[in-house]
Amino acid sequence: MLKRIYAIFRARNLEFVRDRSSLSWNIILPVALMFGLSFIFSGGTPSAYTVGVLQGEEEVDPSTHPFLETRYIQFVAVQDFDDAMSKVARHQLDLLVSFDESTRYWVNPESSNGYFVEFALLQSTGGGNIEKEQIRGEAVRYIDWVLPGILGMNMMFSCLFGVGYVVVRYRKNGFLKRLRATPLRAAEFVVAQVASRLMLIILITAFVYAGTSWFLETRMDGSYPALILVTVIGAISLIAMGLMVAARVTSEELAGGLLNLVTWPMMMLSGVWFSLEGSSEWVQQTAKVFPLTHVLDAARGIMIDGGSFSDILPQVAILSLMSVVFLTVAAAVFRWGPR
Repeated sequence: MLKRIYAIFRARNLEFVRDRSSLSWNIILPVALMFGLSFIFSGGTPSAYTVGVLQGEEEVDPSTHPFLETRYIQFVAVQDFDDAMSKVARHQLDLLVSFDESTRYWVNPESSNGYFVEFALLQSTGGGNIEKEQIRGEAVRYIDWVLPGILGMNMMFSCLFGVGYVVVRYRKNGFLKRLRATPLRAAEFVVAQVASRLMLIILITAFVYAGTSWFLETRMDGSYPALILVTVIGAISLIAMGLMVAARVTSEELAGGLLNLVTWPMMMLSGVWFSLEGSSEWVQQTAKVFPLTHVLDAARGIMIDGGSFSDILPQVAILSLMSVVFLTVAAAVFRWGPR
């Protein structure tokens, strides 16, 4: 029995080692992620809090007020008051402060970070003249803000891995090669995969959303039809991306490496768990190349800000364009057999 176990153990190890593409990805991927994340989040000690400073200039002058010299706080200059208030409500900014004529600040009472930043601000003023205002309207809880991120992350993994692994397995065991003998075309196979996975994703996402909304009483200020539209278009774009990644791959290990290379940056940079407000401008621009970023921006705009169809048109247009590009590339480079 031990000999048989050893024989299978040795054969599997040899198979993995001889698959150079899979071996390379398993070595390169974690190293690339570490270097990439360290480069993205470089710049000394990371700031624990983010504060918006309402002013007309683009740079925050620390000499304006002692509070601006507080360590571990990232101070961001903002010009649009309404936009800044929305970010405070959505936990993208921990606090908004203005030092024009008198010290005024706005804080979300449901924000734990805002509580500690407010304490630091009050300490720095030394009991001077200061005015406090809370955000207008109902406060946004963190669970309200993070729910779209959790649903989007679940949708991302289900779309990419659910489609990518299935297609690669079909190709590896020869099922796709047998399909090629039929009148089925690559474009038709791709469309069928999108439709099948889309139906499952919509059902699962709707079930999870309904359950969490019922038990946690999460916020929904916008239109359900608009939210459904964003979910459908976003799911199609993520499924199309998964098909594009798996269009020519023949190894499940390599497919896993490629899919991880796509999902991890999206999970870190698309705003699933935390906002990128206060990070470098190029990091925020890089995040916009991922479909999940636009899905979450549109979903939060609907659920938290009460956005309508007109408000999400930019995100819908970008996601639609991404879907067309991904599906076109997937159909063009699609490989039926392992060789």
